[in-house]
Amino acid sequence: MDSTQFLTQSLQDMRIVEVLSAALDAVDPGAAVQRYLEANPLPDASRVFALGIGKAAVPMTQALAGLADLTRALIITKHASVVDFERVMVMEGNHPVPGVASLRAGREALDFVSGLQPDDLLVCLISGGGSALMTDPIVLLAELQLLTSSLLACGARIDEMNTLRRRLDRVKGGGLARATRAPILSLILSDVVGSPIEAIASGPTAPDPTTREDAIVVLEKYNLQTPVLDVIRSALETPKPDDLIFERVRNVIVGDNALAARAALVQAQREGFETEYLGSGWQGEARQVGLELGRSLVSAAESKRTPFCMVAGGETTVTIRGSGTGGRNQELALAAVPVLAGLQNVMLITLATDGEDGPTDAAGAVVTGESMQRAITMGLEPEEYLERNDSYAFFQKLGDSLRIGPTGTNVNDLVFLVGQ
Repeated sequence: MDSTQFLTQSLQDMRIVEVLSAALDAVDPGAAVQRYLEANPLPDASRVFALGIGKAAVPMTQALAGLADLTRALIITKHASVVDFERVMVMEGNHPVPGVASLRAGREALDFVSGLQPDDLLVCLISGGGSALMTDPIVLLAELQLLTSSLLACGARIDEMNTLRRRLDRVKGGGLARATRAPILSLILSDVVGSPIEAIASGPTAPDPTTREDAIVVLEKYNLQTPVLDVIRSALETPKPDDLIFERVRNVIVGDNALAARAALVQAQREGFETEYLGSGWQGEARQVGLELGRSLVSAAESKRTPFCMVAGGETTVTIRGSGTGGRNQELALAAVPVLAGLQNVMLITLATDGEDGPTDAAGAVVTGESMQRAITMGLEPEEYLERNDSYAFFQKLGDSLRIGPTGTNVNDLVFLVGQ
């Protein structure tokens, strides 16, 4: 990636740009797969098949193809691209709400794995977005779409969404593992806080630790009246950790948010910054997290020597109240604008590691102590834009939208708190 893509009206310091670039380079999907396989060669098998699922499926599968003689590969992703190896089918699914393309992909995946033999090896390359991109629901697709949209709108956490998805889908919650007789190695790029394997892409090759009662609790929490409730009550139980099918399954995390955050901090130290890791477990309402991290930056500016760089990771949610356009990273940044108003030489940067924050072409945004005054001068009121959930328009007008394009990776989000 060209590092100059990170530049905005307020972000012109190439030292900071190099820190952002280092974070994404560390979780390059192909490099992550290659690192693992060079240290852990594939076991012997009559034939090797690859199933790539998620936003990073193409580079992960390409890396495998460079190290193994693949009999056949199926890739299910968001942005299909040309691949440089043979015997591969690439399919696009729908995201963030599953659609007809996702349904076709899910059924193709089940067909793909169901014919494999016990002496074959299935390598699954799993990354974020897989929950929506691949589906074979036991309810009507329209019902699943409505449920997904409703959960997104009310700010449900990804783990809560996946608790429901695993119970309503034949490819999730260990369903893919149950559909084949072949041993499975799943190499996983985590987009879920804490990296629970059952939550990433809704765990197609992982046991489901939740129960139907857990799913019902989620529906009741958000007061969702939906026909899927009766289906959940009557559906077959998903496979659990003690199920014998998992004796032939190995799930391995090859990259996650913490890896990206720590790589950023290493680069920041090289650039002369004092560093601090704030953890990769940040969750909750984006605007509340924005206030909290903004206050952390204010405190650091008062107490730390400059330059400093603090990095936080995780994934927030947005409860939609208005009709504007934005994403969780831009909303987090917008909430911090009043908090940082008037401070000198500070910067808060939000970054969706997949390059796409919500339904926008921005990955995040940049906020400085001057952002508030600049907005007022331009006739922009941050609180009004926040109330409308219109963070994209705010930062676009301010010239501080972070537009880097799809990155090919996905390990949640990062927030950089910088003092210069």
